Formats: sequence, structure tokens, C-alpha cells
Amino acid sequence: MGRSVLVTGGSRGIGKAIALRLAGQGADVAFSYRGNEAAAKATVGEIEALGRRGLAVQADVSDHEAADGLVKAVLEAFGKVDILVNNAGITRDDLIMRMKPEDWTDVLETNLFGAFYALKAVTRPMLKARGGRVINITSVSGQAGQMGQANYSSAKAGLIGLTKAAARELASRNITVNAVAPGFVLTELTQDLPDNLKAELINRTPLGRFGTTEEVANAVAFLASDEAAFITGQVVSVSGGLTMAG
Repeated sequence: MGRSVLVTGGSRGIGKAIALRLAGQGADVAFSYRGNEAAAKATVGEIEALGRRGLAVQADVSDHEAADGLVKAVLEAFGKVDILVNNAGITRDDLIMRMKPEDWTDVLETNLFGAFYALKAVTRPMLKARGGRVINITSVSGQAGQMGQANYSSAKAGLIGLTKAAARELASRNITVNAVAPGFVLTELTQDLPDNLKAELINRTPLGRFGTTEEVANAVAFLASDEAAFITGQVVSVSGGLTMAG
């Protein structure tokens, strides 16, 4: 592959699976993390074990200056950013009537504003290179809405709008912008859910199981590849059929 990748929020979960999948295809991978330095170092070690360069940068992408600094660090280390994967995200679930204003703001700032800041920071180097791939990790919650997740659903729906607008804006320079929308995926967060809730989520999924982080990473790897050169402005649902458009 010989490409340089930046994954935001890449030390654990879906982000880590994406980082390892792209490293396995021959990419050098940089990723941001917020606070878990031990997890970040472990992920760098796994990337390097695949024979590629790995770089962990502590950065909170909800701060536009931190997002700029993150991209500069990757450009200094690797010389280019061929692929950006906007994965960083948080949840602050609650019903609308109980949701604190700061829980609304925090989720929007990380999940949507952070993706915009990272995208904005890579735009100039990608335009100069006359090519690039941007993959935004949205969610079925952004397509269908989810009770108790007004903030998260709004941010992820906004990310779909950002994907389509950016795809139109950057297409003339051979930069594609797509999104991947995972359904219910087995991560550290979902493993701790009560068994009755897990059963309900599985029951709502036509394929009758949780997805894996690797299955989400496979979709990202495809969109980042040469095989996806004529695909832009699309949302690929990796949800076991949870959302189906008529």
C-alpha cells in the first residue's frame, strides 16, 4: 500500500481495529488518543509488529488547534496524509428532558466538530497531492435515531451531511469522502451491557448477532483502497441489516 493513514481515536475498539487493518495492508498508521497512554503504546507496538511505522499523538480533536497540531505531527513524521479516518467519538446518553446542556455540547464537539477540524486540517495537503481518502465513522443512530441518544444521533447525522458536502467540494481533486455506519458492534462498551439488553439488540438485527470491530475495519479498508476510487459521498451500513433503505 505504501500509504500514510491518520485515524482519530485509534488506541482502542473500532479505531484500533481500523489502524491494524490498514497497517496489515502496508500503510504507516498514525492515530490520536485522548488519555490512555498505555493502550496507545500497545497499539503502536502492534502496528510495528506488522512491519509498518506507528505513531500515537495525544490530542483532543474537539479543539481545532489540537486537530491542526495532530495533522502537522503526522506530516512531519510521514511526509503526507493519504487517508483520514474520523473515528473519535464519545457518548453521554440520557433522555432529552434530563440531558445536561454540557452533555449535548461535549458529544457534538467531539463527534462532529472534531471530524470537521481534522478534515479541514488535511484538506490542504490532500489538495496539493491531488488525491486522498476520507472515511467518517458515523452510526445507525445517525440514520434512524436512537432513544436516549439525541446528542449522539444528531452528531452522527451531522457527520453524514458533512460527508456528502465534503465529497462534492473535494471531488475535483480526486479526494473521495465516504462514511461507514456501524450497527451494534462488540466493543469494551457493549460487552458490559446487561444480558437482556444484548438479547434485545440482537433480536433487532436481521443477521441475529453483534458485528465485530474487524468487520467495520474491512469496510473502511475497502473505501480506502484503489477498488473504491469511483465511490464518494456514500454511507456504507455495517449493521447486519439493521437499517435498510427502500
